[in-house]
Amino acid sequence: MPIAALALLLGACGTRQPAGPPVAGDPLESFNRDVLDFNMAVDDAAIRPVAMGYRKVVPAAGRRRVRAFLDNLDEPRIFANQLLQFRPLDAGETVLRFVFNSTIGLVGLYDVAGEWGLSRHRGDLGQTFHEWGVGDGPYLMLPILGPSNARDLVGWIGDGFLNPVNWLLPIEATLARGTVDGIDVREQNIEGLDDLRYGSLDFYARLRSVWQQRRDAELGRGGSSPEGFDVLEDPGATP
Repeated sequence: MPIAALALLLGACGTRQPAGPPVAGDPLESFNRDVLDFNMAVDDAAIRPVAMGYRKVVPAAGRRRVRAFLDNLDEPRIFANQLLQFRPLDAGETVLRFVFNSTIGLVGLYDVAGEWGLSRHRGDLGQTFHEWGVGDGPYLMLPILGPSNARDLVGWIGDGFLNPVNWLLPIEATLARGTVDGIDVREQNIEGLDDLRYGSLDFYARLRSVWQQRRDAELGRGGSSPEGFDVLEDPGATP
């Protein structure tokens, strides 16, 4: 299964903040905070330095090609979820995007479909479950993978099987793809996570709030656009 966007899920604060009053939807807060401490250590020791090195070694144009290639490999998964969500028009656009970008776009290195007006859509199994009426479940801080909830965790596992690309690739290639995906997204979020890290009295609570607002927008619950969410931003931040 492809590893989910690592950068959106890791981060750290300088000191551990005590847990406040219980928050609805986060009954496992004490455990989640311990997991965030672990994620902090891993990020500081390995992931952030690797992402910084990736930024220094690979120019911006090259990183855009990497992101376009990885996004193209996700189009079959998005297509499958659009069908499950009864969105045939979006599914048709996704098929055209995959065909054009995989051929004319040189195996997805160039988003020619986007230049022709075929915008990229989003679709994951957690979103599909939401459309089917499945509730969020408790908030979870996963080791390495970071913020999620019970429904989206099951969806993430299912998406690994739902994408036919994963059926064709050997496990080594799938793991390599997931690793590169995580490093690339972590690189995009270096400044965003640093802002949260150094600008929060309680980094855990701030990260939980930012993740929830972004996920709500992706599910159509927040009233804001889900576009551009590869980069971590705080929807409630003051401009």
